[in-house]
Amino acid sequence: MITKENLKQIIISQKEGIMKADNGITRDKLKEIKLIDSFAIIISGIRRCGKSTISRQILKNEKNFYYLNLEDPRLDGFELSDFNKADEIFLELYGSGGIYFFDEIQTIDKWEKYIRFLADKKSKILITGSNASLLSKELGTKLTGRHISYELFPFSYNEFLEFFNLNPNKESYERFLFEGGFPEYLEKKEDRLLNELLNDVLMRDIVSRFRIKNISTLKKLAIYLITNVGKEFSYNSLKKMLEVKSVQSIINYISYLEDAYLIFTMPLFSYSYKKQLVNAKKVYSIDNGLSSINSVSFSKDKGIMFENSVFLQLKRKYKEIFYFKKNRECDFIVKEQEKIKYAIQICYELNEDNKKREIEGLIEAMEELKLKEGLIITLNQTDSFEIGDKKIKVLPVWRWLLEE
Repeated sequence: MITKENLKQIIISQKEGIMKADNGITRDKLKEIKLIDSFAIIISGIRRCGKSTISRQILKNEKNFYYLNLEDPRLDGFELSDFNKADEIFLELYGSGGIYFFDEIQTIDKWEKYIRFLADKKSKILITGSNASLLSKELGTKLTGRHISYELFPFSYNEFLEFFNLNPNKESYERFLFEGGFPEYLEKKEDRLLNELLNDVLMRDIVSRFRIKNISTLKKLAIYLITNVGKEFSYNSLKKMLEVKSVQSIINYISYLEDAYLIFTMPLFSYSYKKQLVNAKKVYSIDNGLSSINSVSFSKDKGIMFENSVFLQLKRKYKEIFYFKKNRECDFIVKEQEKIKYAIQICYELNEDNKKREIEGLIEAMEELKLKEGLIITLNQTDSFEIGDKKIKVLPVWRWLLEE
């Protein structure tokens, strides 16, 4: 519980702070998001990816909004009942009819009850949060049918170009490949920002929330996963590597890392959901810059960085992404609305040594999935092949990223 007078001063200072903050470049996601009466608009994503900034962009042309950042340390002790005090202060300070904007709302237990109350009053509500499962859990109960969710990632290649005023080409892409897309890091180029970001995600989004005792093992697992992208893993192999007693601990840790948007896991394609669950998965990192700064080995392998950047672009747009593996392997299978949409092979440089392997892996996937066209993404090559009734396009990654 917090006193009304203290809460009032915090609300005033937070509103002043957010009004002064730079709105930055226009995010690609902005055109998709629209505030609607009686609905909570949810923007989730990893810390420091720009959720508050895009929220300010959404509210830029609005006459009045109420703001509360619930991770402010001055709000320690804030409880569900304190939302009523905040509402009284909002009306007292700014009048009626404002849009409700809450940053990192998942830190408050049973927050969804208050948001449901606002939705039932036909309010416009904007919420950000950095934990996927905590948000989805509450949204699936008290806010069923009363929310629209969006996920925000660090800068895409297109946003990176706008941020630095660069042209799309091989050189600007290679810069993006190594630097990643966290806005604050790109602006200040201080490696410690990405070191601290990793620590913040682990400590604030996982350790404190789930009362993790074995912090050292969690951190080792996180660093291993964000630097071994594109590789298959099994829970048992990770259990042995980290010398953990229970495989369930590894399963839980990976779930927490995914919920905090630090990693993504990708299953093997199968028409059987049960087989998807039991087969080995692959792992990808939220950002190349974050992985590079926190591991020397990651930045030495352009191939895995290249694959990670393609995966992230697919993940921005599609929910269901798989890898294909039978006699040969295909890197990405994209499914949308129960239909297989793309088969994609990733190859930093297509040459005589690898061309046969890459094409055969893609063709096998296309035949299995009954696709007529396939795609090979390279660093800077353009080509096409016709093999029987199958067509394969070869595109430079920097061009594909902008088209996609």
